[in-house]
Amino acid sequence: MSEQQIPVTPALPVPEPTPEPAPKDRRVLRSVLRWTAAVVVFAVAGTSTAYGITRMQRADLPGLATRPDGRWDYPQIVRPPLPAGRPAPFAPGNAADIHYADLRKLVLPAPKGAKADPALAGDHGWTKPTVYLAEYASKDDRDNLQGELTDHGLRHIAARGWTMPDGTRTRIYLLQFETGLIAGKVQQDEFAGYQDPGLALRGAASNVMDESFPEAASADGNGVVEEFAEKQPYGAEQVRQAYISCGDVIALVVQSRPGGAREIPFQQTVVLQQQLLG
Repeated sequence: MSEQQIPVTPALPVPEPTPEPAPKDRRVLRSVLRWTAAVVVFAVAGTSTAYGITRMQRADLPGLATRPDGRWDYPQIVRPPLPAGRPAPFAPGNAADIHYADLRKLVLPAPKGAKADPALAGDHGWTKPTVYLAEYASKDDRDNLQGELTDHGLRHIAARGWTMPDGTRTRIYLLQFETGLIAGKVQQDEFAGYQDPGLALRGAASNVMDESFPEAASADGNGVVEEFAEKQPYGAEQVRQAYISCGDVIALVVQSRPGGAREIPFQQTVVLQQQLLG
């Protein structure tokens, strides 16, 4: 099957302002709405067999309509072709929501000006679990998570990392399981959280739900996105992280930068990775 491009998502309307709920209620409501939306998406999976995505335009992320806005220059992105006779994830004939395309080609490519991180390239593109597990701060968490991944039949980990001229480091990991049901259970049991992520990353001891991430930015793709940001004081660098649960794949996107990880490239990277998977 040849590579095809998905039309660029149109700009989303800006909703009328509504009264702000209390912080705790907002976090709970936010998570509930996300999981509700995910159930709807999985229940009415799209019928399109097109399998491509173009670089996002400025209007696709709310509030990013002016130049310069700090976005990175990503290459034009297309999903890899599917094996003959295999459906796309979330297609009607794919009840287990499996990504049949090469997982290594579903990792977001680095933007212009990036310096690749060879440690994440792995062996022929496959990353060892120990490399991924090293992202977590606690040895107990690493040991427990390793056991959970093994017990739930982790198939592969594909990853890519890079550093930008401003010092921002990006690491993206895609963890693939046998079915979407299994991946969803791992996501819910290990990584989901109302106020903070289930497991602390290295250099990010104190994390909270990233309230700066626009809800509309990730509403156009399949799956569920949970974003967190290290709160001040965060020491030498700040860490932002997002988990994307999409079918049989769980993605972890991590960005860190001395003095503070910038919102716009983080949001851009997470949305593109979500759309590439979904």
